[in-house]
Amino acid sequence: MAPKAAALVLVLLAVSGARADVNPDEVASVLWKYFTELGSNAKDTVDQLQQSELTKQLNTLLESNLRSVNTYAEDLQRRLVPFATELQARLVQDSQRLKEQIRRELQELRARLAPYADEVHQQIGSNIRQLQAKMSPYAEELRERVDRSAGELRRVLEPYAAELRDALQDNAEGAQAALRAQAERLQAQIDGGVEALKERLAPVADELQAQVAQSVAELRRGLGPYAQDAQDGLERQLQSLTAQTERAAQELRARLASSAEELRAQLSPLAQELQQVADSEGLRQRLGPLAQRLEDSVAQTLEAFRQRAAPVGESFGQQLVRRLEEMRAKLDSGTAGVEDHLELLEREVRDKVAAFLSTAPPPEN
Repeated sequence: MAPKAAALVLVLLAVSGARADVNPDEVASVLWKYFTELGSNAKDTVDQLQQSELTKQLNTLLESNLRSVNTYAEDLQRRLVPFATELQARLVQDSQRLKEQIRRELQELRARLAPYADEVHQQIGSNIRQLQAKMSPYAEELRERVDRSAGELRRVLEPYAAELRDALQDNAEGAQAALRAQAERLQAQIDGGVEALKERLAPVADELQAQVAQSVAELRRGLGPYAQDAQDGLERQLQSLTAQTERAAQELRARLASSAEELRAQLSPLAQELQQVADSEGLRQRLGPLAQRLEDSVAQTLEAFRQRAAPVGESFGQQLVRRLEEMRAKLDSGTAGVEDHLELLEREVRDKVAAFLSTAPPPEN
């Protein structure tokens, strides 16, 4: 197997492992990243991929999977390599063809829309205003959910500082036992709070994406009468816009999840330090400063999370408005950017990966 193909298989196995519930979108993201890096001829990037510590860890994972009796993982590996090779060859061939097709369609679409330039401008402008009006309540809802969730987690964690100060009044032996239990409870509260926070925030991204899909459908209906003889060109632009909005929604979900995990990573060391204090000498000398640090850190960390996550909804709306304005500029100029065909190729990769994985045999018991 070629080194590049081997690296690809390792990454794919990291995503899929021996699970029966392989996520096509995760696999597609890995494939797309692999293809775009390969297509950029970034030799140093490929070399780093092959030589990194991550690759060593994935080699271990590969060996472990091959020793397992789960034939599903091995079959998935065997099937993915030729599939990826074929897909890469198709994308290389189709890329230039698609780029030229988009260019021709846009020029034709521009000519068809020229007599209705003012109406088209007004239609897209109206759609932008409607989208902004739709996004605003959801962005505010996200901000409120972030505030509520951060406030709830702060109320849960704040009493721990007072409990630590109370522990100073106990005898050392009793305090140590209590602190160990308290450290475990603190970590459990942090984990539970972060998971609850993620559950509260995740639906907002789905709601935003549904509103955006509705706006794109309305734009399609609004522009349709002006492009009756160039529907393919209009539809391709709208498909590109849809791909952009889907990716923006995925990025929104990822940013919210990343912010929550970052919050966990910042709070968890407090529980770990509390455990270390419980197991150390000089308990009373260390407990007072730790209580103050816990009190300060919880407040500061949650405020930093709130500042990070609360504006994400507004940023999402602004990004979509920019996309619509860029689409209006393309219709005016008849000029397609490189991102047009890349977005459509990426969507094609995701569709093909989903179709391929749907044909993979179920795991054997």
